[in-house]
Amino acid sequence: MNQRGNADTHWAGHRERGSFALMKLTAWAVRVVGRKPMAPVLYLIVLYFYLFGRRARRSAWVYQQHLANWSGRADLQPSAGSVYRQFMAFADTLLDKLDVWGGRLSLDRLVVHDPANLHADLKGPRGQLLVGSHLGNLEICRALAELGRQVTLNVLVHTRHAERFNKLLDESGADRLRLVQVSELDPATMLDLSQRLDRGEWLAIAGDRIPLHGGRTATADFLGQPAAFPQGPWLLAGLLQCPANLLFCLKQGEQFHVHLEPFAETVQWRRREREAVVQQWVQRYADRLAARCLEAPLQWFNFYPFWNTHERRHD
Repeated sequence: MNQRGNADTHWAGHRERGSFALMKLTAWAVRVVGRKPMAPVLYLIVLYFYLFGRRARRSAWVYQQHLANWSGRADLQPSAGSVYRQFMAFADTLLDKLDVWGGRLSLDRLVVHDPANLHADLKGPRGQLLVGSHLGNLEICRALAELGRQVTLNVLVHTRHAERFNKLLDESGADRLRLVQVSELDPATMLDLSQRLDRGEWLAIAGDRIPLHGGRTATADFLGQPAAFPQGPWLLAGLLQCPANLLFCLKQGEQFHVHLEPFAETVQWRRREREAVVQQWVQRYADRLAARCLEAPLQWFNFYPFWNTHERRHD
């Protein structure tokens, strides 16, 4: 097990370059004047971060380099243009999030790929776990909740500002989507999450971002390089005794392709086997994430040194 709690290098240790007031103003502006008039403003902001965000720019380059090398696809080799397009894809996703929060996402834009008919289980007596990623747009969970006959979806986050986001969600009309801060899996947190599952609510968590302080991680091969992934999703599935499913939402044109996959019916371990069992699930998840990255190469939005290595700069 690895521990990574250095706030100087961790993604969460950087000063936030925005504020709740700015988010609220942006959400209000999109709601009042519409998405198209606001798009140039957001794109200018993204251009600023592209030009002056050397760390994020280099991280995107390294990701694209690993993806190209791992897949053997020369067309995925990074360039200044491809890195900028990844930043622009992120800007587009921010606008999509505002549409989701404001209830402006038409369900006919969703293409649900659910061969196991998992979304029918959203109406079941006990909730389950959805493990997503920073590939694509996890906020489509809100639309998924509507498809699931108004199931309440709790998105587990590491941010300290969950209450502020929930306030913004309430003002936007997103009454079936809750952000729940989970800094650590202490008994009180586990009891709360278990009770939510027992009420038929579902939990959603990203499987590719580690918490800032004291987070349990496991190293997996991802795109041909070792990387730290959180143990949290798989510990949750085991401790809460609930199935863990994968959720990916990739944008193609104006449509969102939602992929629901059954992944771990049960996560169980015997005494002294927990680390090895969790490691296996982390690697399986990393393998699935890598395969999905090939379907939408510019839609993975982890703009920090994910592999925590010292590759040569490409600024």
